[in-house]
Amino acid sequence: MADHRFAERLGRLGSESAFEVLSRAKALEAEGKSIIHFEIGEPDFATPRNIVEAAKKALDRGFTHYATAQGYLPFREAVVAYAQKYKGIDCTTEEVVVVPGGKPVMFYTVLALVNEGDEVIYPNPGFPIYESLIKFVGATPVSIPLREENDFRLDVAELKQKVTEKTKLVIINSPANPTGGMLTPEDIHGIADAIRGKGIYILSDEIYQRIVYRGSVKSIASLPGMKDWTIVLDGVSKTYAMTGWRLGYGIMRQELAKKITDLMINSNSCVAPFTQIAGIEALTGTQDAVAKMVEEFRKRREIIVDGLNSIKGIRCRKADGAFYAFPNIKGTGMGSKAFADFLLYRAGVATLSGASFGSYGEGYLRLSYATSIDQIEMALERIDKAVQHL
Repeated sequence: MADHRFAERLGRLGSESAFEVLSRAKALEAEGKSIIHFEIGEPDFATPRNIVEAAKKALDRGFTHYATAQGYLPFREAVVAYAQKYKGIDCTTEEVVVVPGGKPVMFYTVLALVNEGDEVIYPNPGFPIYESLIKFVGATPVSIPLREENDFRLDVAELKQKVTEKTKLVIINSPANPTGGMLTPEDIHGIADAIRGKGIYILSDEIYQRIVYRGSVKSIASLPGMKDWTIVLDGVSKTYAMTGWRLGYGIMRQELAKKITDLMINSNSCVAPFTQIAGIEALTGTQDAVAKMVEEFRKRREIIVDGLNSIKGIRCRKADGAFYAFPNIKGTGMGSKAFADFLLYRAGVATLSGASFGSYGEGYLRLSYATSIDQIEMALERIDKAVQHL
């Protein structure tokens, strides 16, 4: 048999446990078992009809060929207007790069800015791809804990202590996956003050920006002196229930946008033009569907958090953003992975171990409440019943 020698860097590449758990849950369903899914982080709503119709019209009009690598200009114009309205950022179309989903903004940013030996500060617990990409390029991941007692917000004083001469990039995510925690305006100003003038970039993951239940999200790029040092990551997946459309974008200084465009040319060529036309309708059309979706998530949040808090050994904070519950399960006496497996196989409820989002996630689970209230209530009953046997 041939000796298949893979590149050493592939051994540093991580993954997302959500898809592994989904696979196991689907296998159980194939055996005839009833499974309630809380593992995948995507809205369960249909893409709004006006957006779908815009894509269909674009297909009929022949928008099926290459688009420019940086992105279809009318869509970038829509992003510029959207960034001004919802983020308070003044930018130009030359500072926008369109990519297939949100992850490429992370990947390209790390590839373009981070060298071996550099340090990157990232949230823990946090989206696992952050740490994966840092390790992939041979940099040093420096985690900053998001603690329950601080509403899963990073501590600005702790951030200052972690910044060194090797720090090249700081990643922030608000509202956050997996905790739903939100940085306050004071936090954002504190982060900016901690790194301003030090030649450190910020990757601001704002993919959940519109899914908030109290207050609003302030983009760090809107603060004085920060836009040129910030890469804003956003897209249509979460806000408009368009996860499968694979349409995201980054906002960054023009010099960096040119480099990110080069990476697009070398990897994806472009994003499908009819998808970008659908994106124009998403960003500029009626926002009624977004408001309705967020209100429905609010109702589900109340039910799932209250329900989890009524179960022995579990406590859960009510997060202000995203659509995740991140309950503390230490009172059950089980570790995160063991308890997640227990719920899957004993209760038929698919959740994610908090430890899969970083070491500070141990003792927690992530539940995506992007499912119906009936399913949430049934899952809570199953979890409660299962816990009684511990």
